Amino acid sequence: MRAYVLNQYGGPEGSALTDVAAPVPGPNDVLVSVRAAGLNPVDFKFRQGKLKIINSPKLPFVLGNELAGEVAAVGSNVKRFKTGDRVFARLDKSRGGAFAEQACVDADFVAPMPAGIDFTTAAAVPLAGLTALQALRDELGITPGQKVFISGGAGGVGTFAIQIAKWLGAHVTTTASSRGEALVRSLGADDVIDYTKQSIAEKGRQFDAGFDLIGGETLDQMFQVMKPGTKIVSVAALPEPRTAMKDLGGRTVLAILFWIISGKIRSKARRAKVDYRYLFMHPSGSELAELGDLITQGRMKVTVDKVFPFAQMADALAYVESGRAKGKVVVEMG
Repeated sequence: MRAYVLNQYGGPEGSALTDVAAPVPGPNDVLVSVRAAGLNPVDFKFRQGKLKIINSPKLPFVLGNELAGEVAAVGSNVKRFKTGDRVFARLDKSRGGAFAEQACVDADFVAPMPAGIDFTTAAAVPLAGLTALQALRDELGITPGQKVFISGGAGGVGTFAIQIAKWLGAHVTTTASSRGEALVRSLGADDVIDYTKQSIAEKGRQFDAGFDLIGGETLDQMFQVMKPGTKIVSVAALPEPRTAMKDLGGRTVLAILFWIISGKIRSKARRAKVDYRYLFMHPSGSELAELGDLITQGRMKVTVDKVFPFAQMADALAYVESGRAKGKVVVEMG
């Protein structure tokens, strides 16, 4: 089968479309004939070797973290799915494999595709949708009436985060350029800050929760607008040691390392009296099914910015890396 394989960390030249052996499902696996796969910043960061400290599988390695397709076979222990089912999934980060004609996925990470959408739309949901849901509901515990600040609302995760925060009853403020303002307002954002013209800090300390999708200077400004005693969850800055211990297998060495490199961020959080947390999203078929229900009910839209054929996999990753996408980028297997 054809797959997009990482042979060497670094630039695009270290990855290529090539023929590999088809995967064989284990007893708890679902083998999926992939119809479409979503792309995310984590894909090019992994290719560059920036994530080796937390995920370093043996090379060559088939890239890709999310997919939609049809069940081709199931393992002996799998009872919830059968051949021909239309499914979507977020794959385990250590296993990857979505950028291929077939992929094996743990059955616990798979959910039925929402009715009424195509494979391309479904493939755009798992990673970004689960990240937003787990950050806003599971980690931040958003409740009705709270004022939530979400940076980068026009990006892949941001487009889901705005809608999930509104579904949870929050008042949403987000950042976007003038080009992205119409999009984020159409998704439910109540207030929009044009980051090219206005400082976030001008808002004052009024927010009950923050979801950081940008990091850097944007996160620094977010600390200045949070009420004392509130929390910011980030997927764009640096992990802090508590998260490293909990989500990276309790490896003390990693916890010490992240304690050192996240020191400046944690100091800023302490000065602002804000609880800072990093989120490592985990695959979940049950939560993915919840997102599917929201889509079926018309309560959540999926924003796909651009679709590439599988043969243009390198171009698709380059487009994601450019930062120009408003919403998600997807490849179709054809």
